[in-house]
Amino acid sequence: MTRPRVKICCISSITEAKLAVAYGASALGLVGHMPSGPGVIDDELIADIARKVPPPVASFLLTSQQQVPGIVAHYQRVHTTTIQIVDELENRDYEALRKALPHVKLVQVIHVQNERSVAEAIAISQQVDALLLDSGSPDKAVKELGGTGRVHDWSLSRQIVQQAATPVFLAGGLRPDNVKAAIEAVQPFGLDLCSGVRTNGQLDEAKLAAFFQAIG
Repeated sequence: MTRPRVKICCISSITEAKLAVAYGASALGLVGHMPSGPGVIDDELIADIARKVPPPVASFLLTSQQQVPGIVAHYQRVHTTTIQIVDELENRDYEALRKALPHVKLVQVIHVQNERSVAEAIAISQQVDALLLDSGSPDKAVKELGGTGRVHDWSLSRQIVQQAATPVFLAGGLRPDNVKAAIEAVQPFGLDLCSGVRTNGQLDEAKLAAFFQAIG
């Protein structure tokens, strides 16, 4: 099996971005305003980091906006290569979003909770450039839209990988000590992690090195 791509999320500075890239990250996640969760930085910093990410490394804007105009406005403040939609897109209006931003890649987060999540992912995979399977709880009073550090049911994620029409990233509680098992169980295109390579909220070089060593 081909080694999965790695996206390091919750990047909070130019220094963290450079460290993640130096260890082999294919993409960096830059977290905009969220109702809860780690890694939020202001749009000015997101734009600054995105400008300095060397190609071909991708820069992902994590947006909690759910309507096309809000997502477009958020993107226009930061100009990343990719938009990661962490909540449900209203009316699943991906066509309108593509028309507004034809040069930007779209990644939809699916919070894997049950078999309904599988059906949702398969349907949406026809309309986006990639899926990202996470362990949030968007139905809570204060929405959890990522960065929980929790592992979800990998058997559901495996079903999505097998049936989706687009590449799939696996997120949710990945660490150096469980990532090999995750890859074997799910066989994703890519891996996405935040808390698993951090200590006290800061990117931890030793954990980063251990993670990349674990995936071979």
